[in-house]
Amino acid sequence: MTRTRMTASERGEEVLRAAVTAFAQSGYAGTKTDEIARLAGVSQPYVIRLFGTKQQLFLAAVNHSCDRIEENFRVAAARVPADATPEERLAAIGPSYTNFLNERELPLILLHGFAASADPTIGAAVRTRFGGIYQIVRELTSASVEEVRLFMAMGMLLTDMTAMQLVGADAIEMPWATELIGDYGEA
Repeated sequence: MTRTRMTASERGEEVLRAAVTAFAQSGYAGTKTDEIARLAGVSQPYVIRLFGTKQQLFLAAVNHSCDRIEENFRVAAARVPADATPEERLAAIGPSYTNFLNERELPLILLHGFAASADPTIGAAVRTRFGGIYQIVRELTSASVEEVRLFMAMGMLLTDMTAMQLVGADAIEMPWATELIGDYGEA
């Protein structure tokens, strides 16, 4: 069987996918680049050659996660009629967050990014990206600070509930969780 040779870009995407899997499972501190290399089917020095450091690779995974949120919001907002109210715009982009939550590893990466924010470099990047998501929601919806605050808070609740397997296809039924998230837990 002949293997198709990948470009450096394709190999980088493969390593990033492996990093997302590994970091989602073990977090920043608990993941070794050797494990990422094994998952990607490359050598550990190759991982470092592509991304520089484990920290840079983790930041690439965090950025990938945040990019998916922004992409989902932009796609959903593009479908909203021009004359929609801010409330209608928020209601239209909200369900698109379910797409992100259904990519189970991505919300975990986001949470691991928050947890690793004591590291000055990681913290600065995570704060910038989270603030960027907030600004995008404001721009896409023209909603008030208070409305976007509630929107973001519900998104974080759903992210936490997804990590605990209380939302999504593999959801564990817990009456208190169902009550807490209400209609927001429906895809």
